[in-house]
Amino acid sequence: MTELEKVKEIVRILDNKKAKDIKAIEIIEHSIVADYFIIVSGTSNTHVKALVDEVEFEMKQKGVEPYHIEGKATGWILIDYDTILVHVFTGETRDYYNLERLWQDAKEIDLSDIVTE
Repeated sequence: MTELEKVKEIVRILDNKKAKDIKAIEIIEHSIVADYFIIVSGTSNTHVKALVDEVEFEMKQKGVEPYHIEGKATGWILIDYDTILVHVFTGETRDYYNLERLWQDAKEIDLSDIVTE
């Protein structure tokens, strides 16, 4: 599975679990931290946790394990898949940190064939 295929699979999982405002951006040319960011919102802390748990479970079923998960007790949970960083926020926390603005020069990946909202 290529990195872009992993991104699209994670997005599919998040969309199936009703994540809000799903964005995926390619940051290869802008950062050495990762190649891709996936940024999504949950409707509550419980929903955020459920989104993270589902991504972790389904990706493990495909043989892809996270290197680290951070922030499980906050409104921002980060799943680190090495070259892919998945940011799962509550709406308020996402608005506050506004990662999309910080990475506005990065290329947004077209998810129209995956995301149903």
